[in-house]
Amino acid sequence: MKIIVSKEEILAKLSTIQNIVEKRNTMPILSHFLLDAGRQASFITATDLDTALKEPLRIKVEKEGKICIPARKMFEIVREVDGELTCESIDEQWLKLKAGASNFRLACLPSREFPAWPGMDDMEEIQAQAKVLSEVIEKTVYAAGESDTRYTLNGLLFHVAPGAKVTVVGTDGHRLALIMRTLEGSVREERKVIIPRKAASELRKLLDKSEDKVQVTLCKNHVLFSVGDIQFLTRLIEGTYPNYEQVIPSSNEKKIVIEREAFVKTTRRVAIMSRERSNAVKMDLSENLITITSSNPDLGEASDEMAIAYKGEAMSLGFNARYLLDVLEAMASERIVMELQAPLSPVLIKEENDPDYRCVIMPMRI
Repeated sequence: MKIIVSKEEILAKLSTIQNIVEKRNTMPILSHFLLDAGRQASFITATDLDTALKEPLRIKVEKEGKICIPARKMFEIVREVDGELTCESIDEQWLKLKAGASNFRLACLPSREFPAWPGMDDMEEIQAQAKVLSEVIEKTVYAAGESDTRYTLNGLLFHVAPGAKVTVVGTDGHRLALIMRTLEGSVREERKVIIPRKAASELRKLLDKSEDKVQVTLCKNHVLFSVGDIQFLTRLIEGTYPNYEQVIPSSNEKKIVIEREAFVKTTRRVAIMSRERSNAVKMDLSENLITITSSNPDLGEASDEMAIAYKGEAMSLGFNARYLLDVLEAMASERIVMELQAPLSPVLIKEENDPDYRCVIMPMRI
């Protein structure tokens, strides 16, 4: 194999795959990407066995071939050199790189060792605007679990109903975020697929760079997102997702309407003095006023207050400030609505102008 490629072209593609390639040394091949140089089309592919990314590469091919190249080291080399790169493989074991007066010899692995792109079965296709898919991930992914023993919580549920109504849910058992949107096309029957949190975060980075429609191919064990010329494939998390509809309170009678941005700033200020592990802040409600306090025996205490729209009885609640700020920062409206019942009952938070986006937070005992 022998190719010539511009620094800008290969650097952009290598930066995209850095979070996909496996950094642990469990399988050396997973820290490599596959370069497939053909006269008709050329691609680079990276995978960690759960997620795979295949993207086209614009290069001049002098001799066709395939080789697996260490992703991190190649990225570091390309970042430091100038001008065009000439890459030539030797027996699928070495790659000679030349850029100006700079020369490198990089140990590689044979292309046959690279994991095969999985077969797709039971396929159904729907379409979505890139900005819609990006939005539903942004507004839910923060609530998904990380390394939770209830492994289904370590992903986002995409609940697709006939008519392409999609409900996306993230929860870690302490908070829940849910958003409903309409996609294009339809599925034959209701489908519930759980996309790993890491895959959803990586997909969002691709979506933010695109203005196009995204082809979504739902399969039995995988889902494929075609974003322009890039193919992003992820293995689904197997298992049954909790019944999220049971978690959303429907009878919370006490309502607060509050300026979102001011609430964010006030909560962030007071949280500076909270205990590091719990991030606990206390909120005392009285008519048209909320007082937020925190204390840490080793540091001191803080308090602040702000005007709100509230007519109910006085009440005190405790929250993990980080959970509360995650919700408030994911929302976009000027005012948010908090619906409450009792000090330890689930609290429902909504944007004033979007009934299809709802978040639930469990208060803390204080």
